[in-house]
Amino acid sequence: MSAISLFVNGETVELNEPVTAAELLTLLEIQPKGIAIALNAEILPRSEWGSHQIGKGDRIEIVSAAAGG
Repeated sequence: MSAISLFVNGETVELNEPVTAAELLTLLEIQPKGIAIALNAEILPRSEWGSHQIGKGDRIEIVSAAAGG
């Protein structure tokens, strides 16, 4: 099986196997509290993080909520 290339916050990430969005957060050591995931410019609902498979060439933006006014 060949590596899976995807883009996370503008940087190329190589994976050895397919992962879900939740598994990607774990691999990147990102805590899921207070963040949102955009997959190919569409918000991925939190309810789908554990089941949505990340595909080759996907563009993922992981953003954290900022408090303030």
